[in-house]
Amino acid sequence: MALDLLLYAPLALPAAAALACAIFGWRTWTAWAGVATAAGQLAAAIALGPHVVHGTARTAAGGLLRADALTAFILILVSAVALIATWASVHHVAAEQADGRMSPGDARRYGVLVHAFLTAMGAAVLADNLGLMWVALEATTVITAFLVGHRRDRAGLEAAWKYVVLCSVGIAMAFLGTVCVYATALHAGGHGTTALNWTFLTAHADRLDPAVIRLAAGLAVLGFGTKAGLAPMHAWLPDAHSQAPAPVSALMSGVLLSVAFTAILRYKVLTDAVLGPGYMRTLLVAAALASLAIAALLLISQRDYKRMLAYSSIEHMGIAALGAAAGTRLAAAALLLHVLGHGLAKSVAFTSAGQILHHTRTSRIAGVRGLAAGRPALAGVFGLAVAALAGLPPFPLFASELGIARSTVSAGLGWALAAALALLLVIFAALARHTTSMLLGPAPGPSPTAASVPAAGAVTPLVLALIAAAVLGTALGPLQPLLGAAATIVGVP
Repeated sequence: MALDLLLYAPLALPAAAALACAIFGWRTWTAWAGVATAAGQLAAAIALGPHVVHGTARTAAGGLLRADALTAFILILVSAVALIATWASVHHVAAEQADGRMSPGDARRYGVLVHAFLTAMGAAVLADNLGLMWVALEATTVITAFLVGHRRDRAGLEAAWKYVVLCSVGIAMAFLGTVCVYATALHAGGHGTTALNWTFLTAHADRLDPAVIRLAAGLAVLGFGTKAGLAPMHAWLPDAHSQAPAPVSALMSGVLLSVAFTAILRYKVLTDAVLGPGYMRTLLVAAALASLAIAALLLISQRDYKRMLAYSSIEHMGIAALGAAAGTRLAAAALLLHVLGHGLAKSVAFTSAGQILHHTRTSRIAGVRGLAAGRPALAGVFGLAVAALAGLPPFPLFASELGIARSTVSAGLGWALAAALALLLVIFAALARHTTSMLLGPAPGPSPTAASVPAAGAVTPLVLALIAAAVLGTALGPLQPLLGAAATIVGVP
């Protein structure tokens, strides 16, 4: 019974917070209740780890919900970023309301949608059924479209429509892939909706039609790759992430991309069992190099710091795809550590960028100068977050990128690694140039349009997230067994 509660908690807690916001509106206590539910999600995800770390999957709700080590690890990522984003939302909404940019109705809608978004992501991670996973990921598109266009201005509405159209095309391709898997599973002895259950598919992989699985895997990479921000299906991402509220951008970049990428990993495990590793390796290497190339080319001349962070997300999904292409257990461990480190660092980067935008009233890189002199605490967290995203120690991306590089060479993909390293050097230089131009120099004089200074407490969750990331970058501690067990599911020895 207690174990069942751990599987229900990632769904029930954010759903309860959404209901509270819907009934009572955005109030101080409902805002902090949302933070408390995110903390409860994180506690449940951590408590679930020891139950699945030895390879035994746990189920609930008649088999609809299933948790293995990979599920528990991704749930920790989702709930950790959710805690940062909901905590930051308390101050974000307060600042927006103080400036007259958010009405009580807008704040109510914001609270409901954010927690509904967290519920949908929890369902996508916990779903044993591939069809249910698809439904949950489609629900995230519908929910976040309203968040992207929450200001109802021209730029926000254009970004929301672009997001809906492109992601709907992607999710339609993923649906066709799911249908293909269902068709071949029925021929393999499946019955009803259980034919799409992960447990059935992995147990009967030898009976699945290779030609159908080949088609399904290609559609899944294209479809879920659209949600994950992999090139060439990435075009929605810079607009949506730059227009969404900063805490929502943190959730979309920090966890939505990783949850969608987890769906690709599930399909990869199944496809490798049927076809061998070569097919998915080719698809993922192509997506990885295309993503890195797009990020490098567009970061060089980038003029908007929120879009800069969005293109950085495409870069990091490309690195994760390269790790998945290598396919070894070490590569799987490295890419899972990578998405965790990226989620923590990107949530800090986007939420601090939101505070910079609130203070300066501009998202233009050229419009922000001398931040270190004028707002040293805010400059510190933003600069450290970008340093973490650039792969500098002691943050986790340093270790994860080394692990992915080593695994890529071991897998015979040295040529791909060489191309990736050249592109990463360009990306590092672009990030360093843009960020230093914002942080350094004399502090500008007071602007007549400058907003009030964000509350000191707004920086607190960001500092805690950076500390957590630095700790994970030096010693995984109790998380190491869970990471190893999750890597065993995704990679091969």
